[in-house]
Amino acid sequence: MMRLAVRTLRFRKGGFIATFVAVVFGTAIVMACGGLMETGIRSNVSPERLAAAPIVVTGKQSHLRPGAEDATALPERVGVPTDLVAKIRSVEGVSDAIGDLTFPASLIGSSSLTVAEGHNWSSAELAPYKLTSGRAPNAGQVVSTTAGTKVGDRVTYVIDGDPETFTVSGVARGPAGHAFFSDHEARQLAGNPARFADVGVLLAPGTDVAAVKDRIKAIDGGITVSTGIDRGLAEHPGTESQRVALISIAGSFGGIAAMTMMFVVASTLALSAQHREREFALLRGIGTTPGQVRRMILGESMLVSIPAVLVGVVPGVFLGRFLFDELGSHGVASPVVEFSQGMIPFAAGAGAAILAAIGAALIAARKSAKIKPVEALVEASLQRKWFGWIRLLFGLLFLGGGLALLIVTAAVMTGPLAGATAGPSVLCWAIGVALLGPFWTKAVLAIWRWPVQLLTRVNGRLAIRNVTARSVAMSAAVMPVMLAVGISTANLYMQTTQMDAASEAFTRDLKADTVLVSEAGMSTALVDQVRAVPGVASASAFVRSTGVIDEPRNAPFDEDGAPLLGVDAQGKDGTAPVQLTGGSLTDLTGSTVALPDYVAGKMDRRVGSDITMTLGDGTSVKLRVVATFAAERGYESIILPATLVAAHTTDGLTKQILVRSTPGADVQPALAKVAAAHPGVQVADRDTLVAANAEDLQTQAWVNYMLVGMLIAYTAVSVVNTLVSTTLRRRREFALQRLTGSTRMQVLRMLTTESTLVTLAGITLGTLVAMACLLPFSAAVSTSAIPTGPLWIFLVIIGAAAVLTFGSTLVPATAALRHSPTQPTHAD
Repeated sequence: MMRLAVRTLRFRKGGFIATFVAVVFGTAIVMACGGLMETGIRSNVSPERLAAAPIVVTGKQSHLRPGAEDATALPERVGVPTDLVAKIRSVEGVSDAIGDLTFPASLIGSSSLTVAEGHNWSSAELAPYKLTSGRAPNAGQVVSTTAGTKVGDRVTYVIDGDPETFTVSGVARGPAGHAFFSDHEARQLAGNPARFADVGVLLAPGTDVAAVKDRIKAIDGGITVSTGIDRGLAEHPGTESQRVALISIAGSFGGIAAMTMMFVVASTLALSAQHREREFALLRGIGTTPGQVRRMILGESMLVSIPAVLVGVVPGVFLGRFLFDELGSHGVASPVVEFSQGMIPFAAGAGAAILAAIGAALIAARKSAKIKPVEALVEASLQRKWFGWIRLLFGLLFLGGGLALLIVTAAVMTGPLAGATAGPSVLCWAIGVALLGPFWTKAVLAIWRWPVQLLTRVNGRLAIRNVTARSVAMSAAVMPVMLAVGISTANLYMQTTQMDAASEAFTRDLKADTVLVSEAGMSTALVDQVRAVPGVASASAFVRSTGVIDEPRNAPFDEDGAPLLGVDAQGKDGTAPVQLTGGSLTDLTGSTVALPDYVAGKMDRRVGSDITMTLGDGTSVKLRVVATFAAERGYESIILPATLVAAHTTDGLTKQILVRSTPGADVQPALAKVAAAHPGVQVADRDTLVAANAEDLQTQAWVNYMLVGMLIAYTAVSVVNTLVSTTLRRRREFALQRLTGSTRMQVLRMLTTESTLVTLAGITLGTLVAMACLLPFSAAVSTSAIPTGPLWIFLVIIGAAAVLTFGSTLVPATAALRHSPTQPTHAD
């Protein structure tokens, strides 16, 4: 039967090309996602500044809350206590242990501000940096790595928000973007001199690195000991959180892509087999056994899918690299991580594609092999059975899953968490509707047939009779359109709805009308200067981070931690974006906290109670509750003193100052004069603050747009494959119509009407599928069940669906109608 399968490929090019294209695109997408996952898992970062140290010790960048199963990644650099350096140095096999102090030191140039890092000179040995001129720094001096500087130059750095000028004592060759100060001065300049950013460990010649690593680990459970390629992670502490995000994105999108690929490949192969039922019936009529038919179909699918997988590897490599570069440029993935795409992603993409082809072939073969030989005498292409009991069972199961996720989304989920159940629900609805496609297609066409018939008259009646007689076959054309419209509409409007809800939740109580921003950070003295500006009613530092509530243990936050907002103590007319319901922010100093009403109620805490938190750098603090405030469910943040939050961030800086002016006062010109005296400080309006608040959501939305766009393009392949194959299959029908007196234009007008019905049915079902996901999601994340977002998104989606449907039907039909109706044809 394999020989027959090979010969069949010569005469069934249309159907097999459609399958080939579907497998190529599916392999490329799944392989690209596999490359992203492998990159996230490996997270290979080549060490540069610490390259000379065979072992690097850092703080543990995660915290396990008491009673929790999963640890929370800490967003700030944890560091290593300075008293551990002597213990590390005393470990057998260690020749020296050098602590590295790292702090922001932005270089002021002639026209710009360059964000850089400052270090203690002794840590230069860890690169190693080599002096090309000059000598080591003393007080008031710096060793520069910036090109163009020379010994004796006077350079100014912004450190802790204030400009300070130093004399260049030496120029070093090594990784750029770093400045080295004397050890004594570095301790004064560092925000937290009690902790080193990391410790480089030098070993005696011939020492076993693995053995020393184990000995250092035994010193303290709160440190991480890295060797080899993992040393690079110590230089980029934010890489760990980006690693988790990259793995999550690759895993979720890869799973969706794999399911979509299996559905598309299966539907393409099933459609091809459906169009060959007459051929299978004839084979059965000449004595071919069901097993031989199954082997032939399986052999055909393997002959097509294996070369398609090999071809799909090529775009898969480039697509994976492209996706990683885009994610890196938008801050989702760390650009310093090396992209990895080995045999595992290839095996995942190839395996998923081949399994999809085999599964689809077995399903198609199961039905085709059972065709009775007598069916060769009837028109087997006119399918009358809607679906078998297996499709009915799985269709109901998927619809039941979609309904269950709908209920969970509406009744249980709140805020951004609603996306965890709303996202998968659209797939359940779409697959459930597709499996029971003939029923839903007939139901929707029963509604649309009347207005279409009124508008199209004779050609409309003929098209409607065709659609009615071929309702089961017509569903194969409607379902890909439904899939494309449903998935794209649901995913895109989920993002726009969530972004609008988050922005509304933040701006509802936002009182600031101006904000000062600086990447280099601002000093606490600047806040006092801003408050002294005439017309300023209130001003407050504004700092962000993430923490973990340890006690009480029933805090309503997941393993991602609790968002922290740091503000200054203020009265009721202050700039803090909160609506107080108890207590006052005038007491927000020292170790104090303000809690959202829901969080306080869940933990049974009130004004005067205590909670224990682990801040972003792993420091545990006991906090007294001084206020409670109203907050939108799902968007709760913990309010702490700005100085407390800033002191426990990686850079220790305040980068935003919120300003509220008195009614009618224009304070921006005066604030601009104050900002001009501080390098790197800029004055912006409240829209900048709102945009900064939604930055993470905007990044997430962009990622979703890109990935959903790929899925839309892939489902578009299914639309084109299905409609082109279906149209070419009807060449005999078109020839018969022309022989009975119909002109080419009459046939095309009939097909135009059919395409209109297919488009309307697909858009209707796709919109209903999207609404089943969007309505509960919108109710969970906002105050309205109506999704928000620009109308043009939906218009573009349905416009693209219409163009694909009409183009995939009319273009091949026009080509088929060029031939004489008496010319012999064979059906693909």
